[in-house]
Amino acid sequence: MQVSETTQEAKEIAEVEDRRPLFFGLGFGILFGFLLHKGGATKYDVIVGQLLLTDFTVLQIMLSAVVVGMIGVYFMKSLGWIRLSLKSGSVGKNVLGALIFGVGFAVLGYCPGTIAGAIGNGYLDAIVGGLAGIILGTWIFAVMYPKLKDGILKKGDFGNITLPRLLKVNDWVVVVPAVVIIVLLLYWIEKAGY
Repeated sequence: MQVSETTQEAKEIAEVEDRRPLFFGLGFGILFGFLLHKGGATKYDVIVGQLLLTDFTVLQIMLSAVVVGMIGVYFMKSLGWIRLSLKSGSVGKNVLGALIFGVGFAVLGYCPGTIAGAIGNGYLDAIVGGLAGIILGTWIFAVMYPKLKDGILKKGDFGNITLPRLLKVNDWVVVVPAVVIIVLLLYWIEKAGY
């Protein structure tokens, strides 16, 4: 009886521990949204400026996030703190996703990340158009998913490959040059006055 209770307690503790990554994710998501807002990426004019190639603030923020995220993720992975759980990809998924993302971005002037920040700021266009679009788009995708999953979503399937796995090299052989290239690009954008 006591063994059973101990096992049950261990299960409950394990369940509580399993939820911690969700709270970390929520916390980092809120922090990322805050930083997006502070960087100006939740403002319609800044996003439209990016789409018109007259203001590169959004690109600078996203590339900076890629550099920090890439170094952080692979650093934690190399220390054994995390394990990457990659989703498989395909050309069909990328093309369909890019089309939906691009149309939504062009019509409303927000991407999913910036729209969350804009909603948090109480921007009416984000609340009315964006939130309704997210809910409607999610519902349409859920309804269509059974038909899409064995069709276009499987076209050009390339599995859960990463560049280091594809090239059969250590992660840092890809990460370091990528970081250098992005930092040089950021420097050039800043120097050019965009």
